Amino acid sequence: MAPKQPSSIEEQSGELCEPESEEGEKQGSGPPSDQAHPVAFDAPDGGWGWVVLVATIVVLALTLAFPSCIGIFYLDLQEEFQASNSETSWVPSIMTAVLHAGGPLCSVLVERFGCRATVIFGGVLSGFGMAVSSFSHSIVDLYITTGVITGLGFCFSFQPAVTILGHYFVRRRPFANAMSSTGTALGLSTLPFLGDYLQSTLGWRGSFLVLGAVLLNCCVCGALMRPVRPRKPRKTEVMSNGPRPPGKKICMLGIFQSLRSSLRKHMAFDLFYSNLRFRVFSLGITWMMLGFVVPLIYLVPYASAHKMDPSRAALLLSILGFVNIIVRPPAGVLFSLPWFKGRHIYVFSAALLINGLSNSICCISASFTVLLMYVLVYGLSMSVVGSLMFTVLMDTVEMSRFPSALGLLSIMESVTLLIGPPLAGILVDRTDQYTYVFLACSISVALSALFLMVSFYWLDSRDAAQKNSPPASGSPAKPAVSLPMDCQYSSVPTDGDTTNNPSSEEEKFTNV
Repeated sequence: MAPKQPSSIEEQSGELCEPESEEGEKQGSGPPSDQAHPVAFDAPDGGWGWVVLVATIVVLALTLAFPSCIGIFYLDLQEEFQASNSETSWVPSIMTAVLHAGGPLCSVLVERFGCRATVIFGGVLSGFGMAVSSFSHSIVDLYITTGVITGLGFCFSFQPAVTILGHYFVRRRPFANAMSSTGTALGLSTLPFLGDYLQSTLGWRGSFLVLGAVLLNCCVCGALMRPVRPRKPRKTEVMSNGPRPPGKKICMLGIFQSLRSSLRKHMAFDLFYSNLRFRVFSLGITWMMLGFVVPLIYLVPYASAHKMDPSRAALLLSILGFVNIIVRPPAGVLFSLPWFKGRHIYVFSAALLINGLSNSICCISASFTVLLMYVLVYGLSMSVVGSLMFTVLMDTVEMSRFPSALGLLSIMESVTLLIGPPLAGILVDRTDQYTYVFLACSISVALSALFLMVSFYWLDSRDAAQKNSPPASGSPAKPAVSLPMDCQYSSVPTDGDTTNNPSSEEEKFTNV
């Protein structure tokens, strides 16, 4: 699963996507050009922005969809390292968890070096991780190379990519976000074909080496993401001539203040405790992630274990990607209509409930027809969930706190993303049946959907009752003005009152 593009909202707070440069760049429809003087630019809503949009789609196709395609090499990794299902499933789970949990660190790099440099660095890191993993001698080596290094590179590539998109589009931002969200679907529809071809031709080691080279295309996409505006001048620290505390105390105080400021900016712990709706939503999403992406990892091994041809098994993931490509853009436009305002959470919960129940279809049979029906239902509901997840979060928190709320949510969901696939692997090792995995995912996701639906309905009912209820009879009345004993009440007409109504008077207090 792939998160939607949250970072475009972050741009509404006025933050820039690139560090300060000595020369400004003039915005236009062609490639970037240098200017003699720095110039501030507004989002063009077109021009070079269309190139950035295409680059963002490619980055999302290469990063967010990649962990789901590791399932194509699942059985090869098991045979190579004589690993159990639980041990092998740690590879995609670590990759997915690091991809989400690295958000705060990625934000620090973006602030320091800018979006373009961070995307390029992420492309180098992910390509290096996949290339080195082809020389692994144990499953633990894959945990480090494919899981941690490649996952961190994915995080550094996709988050700045969707962030800079918000600089280039304001008026057309909903359309740009909907189009960029198809990048994940594009990767799901193409990477399985590529992985299956490479696996049958070069084996898993050669495939990982070639895929590492493919991931270097993120560097090319990052090079196209030039800043819209030059950065602000750096603030110079004002030195005080007053007495200074000891150097060690200054260092510790500075570290503490910097840590507290960074936690508040990138992880909204205070919002989690004060905003009940955000607390409910974040807990529901964390619960959902325990079984939301697991079927994507185990679908190909499940089909292959029942003697289905590997190419047909890979075709199922590709069909899932094509369904997302077709459904996501119109879904984004549909749910932008005024009628859905205030109802996003209920549409989201209903789609999530259907998504969870659809996993039980796999328990019927492992034939291609049954799994095709499953992929279609799962893909339709997944498209709605992906289109609305961050829209609901935007409805839940203030826009100014959206980036920090998203940072905390990413950390929370990375925990269940990490433990979900290994728990499913333990279930397969104990039962020798993949159907129990899909059944467990169905129960987990469906219960999280019911939790969100019931909780938000209760919160809406409570808020409506408080809004419509009359003030309580025992509520304290407004304090009356008490007059001293030596005051008398008199009235003096004003000029304006005399003009409009000679009999109207202005009341005032005078002392005797």
